[in-house]
Amino acid sequence: MNNAIYNFREPKNESVLTYAPGSEERKLLEEELNLQYNKVIDIPLIIGGKEIRTGKTGKVIMPTDHGHVLATYHMATEKEVAMAINAALEAKSEWMNLSWMERASVMAKAAELISKKYRYVLNAATMLGQGKNVMQAEIDSACEIIDYLRFNNYFASMIYMEQPASENGTINRLEYRPLEGFIYTVTPFNFTAIASNLNTSVVVMGNTTIWKPASTSLLSNYYLMKIFQEAGLPAGVINFLPGSGALISNTAIKHKDLAGIHFTGSNSTFNTLWRQVTDNLVTYRSYPKIVGETGGKDFIFAHNSANTIDLATAIVRGSFEYQGQKCSAASRAYIPESIWNDTRQHLLEMISQILTGDVRDFRNFVNAVIDEPAFDRIMSYIEKARDSGDASIITGGKGDKSKGYFVEPTVIVTLDPHFLTMEEEIFGPVMTIYVYKDENYEDTLKLCDETSPYALTGAIFSSDKYAMITACRALRYSAGNFYINDKPTGAMVGQQPFGGARASGTNDKAGSYLNLLRWVSPRTIKETLMPATDFRYPFMG
Repeated sequence: MNNAIYNFREPKNESVLTYAPGSEERKLLEEELNLQYNKVIDIPLIIGGKEIRTGKTGKVIMPTDHGHVLATYHMATEKEVAMAINAALEAKSEWMNLSWMERASVMAKAAELISKKYRYVLNAATMLGQGKNVMQAEIDSACEIIDYLRFNNYFASMIYMEQPASENGTINRLEYRPLEGFIYTVTPFNFTAIASNLNTSVVVMGNTTIWKPASTSLLSNYYLMKIFQEAGLPAGVINFLPGSGALISNTAIKHKDLAGIHFTGSNSTFNTLWRQVTDNLVTYRSYPKIVGETGGKDFIFAHNSANTIDLATAIVRGSFEYQGQKCSAASRAYIPESIWNDTRQHLLEMISQILTGDVRDFRNFVNAVIDEPAFDRIMSYIEKARDSGDASIITGGKGDKSKGYFVEPTVIVTLDPHFLTMEEEIFGPVMTIYVYKDENYEDTLKLCDETSPYALTGAIFSSDKYAMITACRALRYSAGNFYINDKPTGAMVGQQPFGGARASGTNDKAGSYLNLLRWVSPRTIKETLMPATDFRYPFMG
């Protein structure tokens, strides 16, 4: 089986299903939603392929109905973390020595299982457990996961093909070794696809992981882990550890065989992990590779040549899809005076048509934010804007957590470009707009660049090519993903590699070969065919 050189052809992105009324996919998803809503499952740890129940439990609830329990989950203690590390290290030798094609075949089968067999299971779990509407779930827990799995196989084949030149008399090779040790993966609540990719991009290159999933995404993440197992993932390659992030990190980061961290989450948590690694440098066998994607204070910038309907649509979709709980979500905008009134009119008209409520009602564009701490944090920012003389709320501004954690889509207009909602990440359905004088276009670009410590995504709206290029240059380091006449969200695997710099992370570009390169430690091998027999060189004559 292994005597052929096989390479994956570049795949196509998975087609997005529409779930239109009367469609077969809508019927099947509604059946799965009803099934999952009406049962409570038990979520164990999975270590070395075995399910472990610690008896220390928590609840998975619906953000749109926080009185409704979807699952009970078991939490890891220090004992289970140590077990998971040992399982990952024990699995490493056989997994890394497997032909890369055999590893890739596991990923390919997982993609097929999700596309054909478990699409509605993962989508329903993401909708109920993470508060996503049907379209946000479809593009995340179906299409993006499938794309990551398929494209990473293709990217891996490109990497393995890259070899150095050899002259007559020598054969030069690059061996793409996995890292020496285990990888610690820490995944967020907001994208099931990120939970998948932070593990599978690592393991396809021959590594093994211990996985700390967010407690608020455990329903979909547990189903995901079971799919990996059904796809043929060997025991111990990925070890699933619900529980306290602080507890798991404290044990994992002190271990001498920590080889890397693959992280998506808050800037403050990432900084804490980095400091912990620094404090333990003398402990490690190798310097750990740290890859992180953190926060964003993502912008939409308009030139006075912008189409105002396009601009308003981008603000609504970019700011309020998934309640603004995307690291790429737009949360600040700069709009020139001359087009503000038209933009404002379109914006208010569109927002007036938005319905908010339960994910099971497909008419709702906006659903609940993830949990009570998120609700309270978002509402505190809105109240500060309400009480300020430098800002006014032109729509929204209300919240209700009596049944679910619902926050209205809110637009704030500020006179101060450094108002706190222009600078601080809120991670909710709140957009703040600063209206600038048309003649201050370039000065305001500079202001946009210097306002936030983050640099993840941003967009420019302009019909003037010169103004567009001016913005692209002025905002060169303001966003790792920059959009022209489009909302700053919705990066697709293989098309827009994703990641930002500054306080937004290490910019290692998930969805491209660049990320996979972080999980290998290349070894150069030179074979000399006719070794020298005389130590002397001609110049010595």
